[in-house]
Amino acid sequence: MRIEIIIALNVGGWLFIQLGLAWAFTKMPVAWFNPGPARSWERGGRFYEQVFAIKRWKDYLPDAARWFSGGFAKGEVTGKGADYWQRFARETWRGELCHWCAIGCAPVFFLWNPWWGDVIIVAYAVAANLPCILAQRYNRCRLARLMARNMPAKTS
Repeated sequence: MRIEIIIALNVGGWLFIQLGLAWAFTKMPVAWFNPGPARSWERGGRFYEQVFAIKRWKDYLPDAARWFSGGFAKGEVTGKGADYWQRFARETWRGELCHWCAIGCAPVFFLWNPWWGDVIIVAYAVAANLPCILAQRYNRCRLARLMARNMPAKTS
């Protein structure tokens, strides 16, 4: 296969996958997404601050949710209260899963790429999606801290 065709398939394929997944995940009910508790090793988001210096670059990432009707923008906290924060946490899980699915689509490109193209495809998939996954996890940790500080403890 000619290199021009391979490049067109790769660029068009990734555009279709990334935008298609973003649209599809935006249409799924928010109730499907329950992130569960943060992991202890994340240390309330401090792991991401110390290891990845996430505060320096996370605000430069695109948020495709605002490109689609019904999307929940996650660039900043714009609401208050437990319901909003819980929804925000669910949306970070939605975003994270969407990016994991995008990485999982990389093997589709192995059908037409030479071996060295497969390496480039995997590198692209990780480089384009891992920063977004890290930002979602970081934001979820920060939300958990915020909720723990501002919500009264439940009594049974």
